[in-house]
Amino acid sequence: MAKGYWIARMDIRDPERYKDYVAATKAPFEKFGAKPIVRGGAATALEGTARARNVVLEFESAQTAIDCYNSPEYLIAAKIRQEAADGEIVIVEGV
Repeated sequence: MAKGYWIARMDIRDPERYKDYVAATKAPFEKFGAKPIVRGGAATALEGTARARNVVLEFESAQTAIDCYNSPEYLIAAKIRQEAADGEIVIVEGV
């Protein structure tokens, strides 16, 4: 089965509130087996519009990543994130 990858690109408006989001993701990410591949770090924009923060999480499958996103635990965290940052999240099936 192909792995699933959660790719998030964010511009943080409220760094203090964003810390609450990071704390709130701990339980759902552990529950669904998220493995951090990229979490912040330096990025070089080569094309298009870059975001300040980039995160890639690996899951056992794309469906597991989607289930994590739709879980009651993550939906609480998502509300906090939406208050603190602007960005995009996509789930991609690996090879």
